[in-house]
Amino acid sequence: MTLKKRFAFCFLLLCQFISAQNDSITKLKEVIVSDVNLKKYSSSQSVQVLNDSVINKNQPSLTSLLNYNTVIYFKENGLGMTSAPSFRGTTGAQTAVIWNGININSQFLGQADFNTIGTRDFNSITVKAGGGSVLYGSSAIGGSIHLNNDLRFKNEFSNQVFFSLGSYNTLSANYRTIVASDKYSLQISISRNSSDNDFKYPGNTDQRNTNGEYYNTSMNTTFGYKIDSKNTLKAYSQFYDSERHFSLTSPNGSKTKYGDFNTRNLLEWESLFNRFTSKLKVAHIGESYKYYPSITSELFTYGKVETSLIKYDLAFDVNDKIKLNSIVDYNRNKGYGSSIDNVKREIGSASLLLSHSLSNKWDYNASIRQEVTDNYGNPFLFSFGTRYQFTDFYRVKINASKNFRMPTYNDLFWEGSGNPDLKPETSYQAEIGNEFFTKDFSISVTAYYNSIKNLLRWVPSQGGGDMWSPENTDKVRAYGAEVILEWKPKIANNNFTINGTYAYTVSESEQLIGGELIYKQLIYVPYHKLTGAVSYNWKKFSSYFQYLYNGDAYTTPFNNPATKVKDYNVGNIGVDYDFGKKKSYKLGFQVLNIWNENYQPVTSRQMPGRNYSIYINLNF
Repeated sequence: MTLKKRFAFCFLLLCQFISAQNDSITKLKEVIVSDVNLKKYSSSQSVQVLNDSVINKNQPSLTSLLNYNTVIYFKENGLGMTSAPSFRGTTGAQTAVIWNGININSQFLGQADFNTIGTRDFNSITVKAGGGSVLYGSSAIGGSIHLNNDLRFKNEFSNQVFFSLGSYNTLSANYRTIVASDKYSLQISISRNSSDNDFKYPGNTDQRNTNGEYYNTSMNTTFGYKIDSKNTLKAYSQFYDSERHFSLTSPNGSKTKYGDFNTRNLLEWESLFNRFTSKLKVAHIGESYKYYPSITSELFTYGKVETSLIKYDLAFDVNDKIKLNSIVDYNRNKGYGSSIDNVKREIGSASLLLSHSLSNKWDYNASIRQEVTDNYGNPFLFSFGTRYQFTDFYRVKINASKNFRMPTYNDLFWEGSGNPDLKPETSYQAEIGNEFFTKDFSISVTAYYNSIKNLLRWVPSQGGGDMWSPENTDKVRAYGAEVILEWKPKIANNNFTINGTYAYTVSESEQLIGGELIYKQLIYVPYHKLTGAVSYNWKKFSSYFQYLYNGDAYTTPFNNPATKVKDYNVGNIGVDYDFGKKKSYKLGFQVLNIWNENYQPVTSRQMPGRNYSIYINLNF
């Protein structure tokens, strides 16, 4: 049976579960969340929501937002350059980026470049730690980042304008409008970011960041329409265009640049049938790039991938305590370019999810997924988690799962570096979380263990230089602990918000050297990361302080201490004042890297010293 026939069979089978019962119809809520399953089936894992107030205090890149507010470490090749996360000691390709419920990791890189995602185009951004391959497919091993455009169905007409100008001619602008009623909802967001990025290196040097300029432009449109009380149509669309000149690591290096253009379009039809909820999603994702080895030449290499996706989700509320979801999806992508000759890949899957509330204090969820691929077998994935609340202020969470990731086009076919013999990777992981909370205070402490086989990663080539190549690492174990804290004290008209995170991460490859089994920490995975933030509001005045500490990290597979990247401390401060009366008109000022820290997240990739920006944020 071919892959397409298997998908069609699963789809028709699930459709038989829809029945025409005559119970009362559940009314649509005022706000429709773009990814309902994230909330319904992730209750046993660590989930952190970053809302508008947090997003607006940070620089517009997703790297900056997550770097200062979460436990994720970023391997950033300079300001605005390529940026990859390390979530729980994994690689960038093991963190899935989910856009309104669908995985948008690059088919070339296997990962999203977090400096190409603007944060102000979304209502909220959610960070889910731990495995999620059952819900979100390949790459959701270390964790997943969820970019949400949620719809509000109520009478509303609002506009927001954000404009910032900073050092190195750095410009950031965003316009967002919402037009809605109880029948329809429309959101449009347009963003532009650019910088000369020619900062002087901190310390006693005259050297500047050369060839680092960049720009990016994006447009997001979200539209929802209630056909009637039982049917709703939703459409999501995003366009992204950017060009980056890659900063030089030496004065004599060749000046290069990289341009990419991405489109994402998603159409969803949601129907209510008594205790059934039916969702049909159809999506098309396009990604393309051009790389110029020399900016003075018209010669370039290129690549393009077109991805089509269809997904059917049927939820059934057995009763108030038991909920079932069945999901089938089919994903087809085709890639071609300078190093890829019309390669295609097809993936189909069927999933079954269960959520059961045993009591007001105890619930659990379980899920299974069977994938069918035309390249790498038929992996069976599972997840099980439970949550129990012992007291009014203490809750425990336990979760275990199996996850899976396939090699990407670049892993297999990148000219001069690709390896067509790579194997897919699998992982088994478990975690236990403890949550303590009161009305204004919460702290969670999570310990985890992750065993990965055939880990896919790019490492420096044996010949040295800037050449990297992909390989399978036979066995890797990653374990550690994470702490997330929030406290919101209030004294008269003085409002404080205190946030903090800490991650202790061990991620080791198993190596046999001289007949002895030795474990080596993976490159660019620090043992320690710490963040903290304090916000203060008094009437129309607000201020904040951010802190980031990253421990030192190895840069070679054999853990040579002489080549480590050093640990660093970075702090940011900001103040603003609201001049509006009925509306909000804020004028603010920021100082970034207040201690003028001289640091490099990646060897020879310098970050800027102390710099400044001024901004306005108008809501009307």
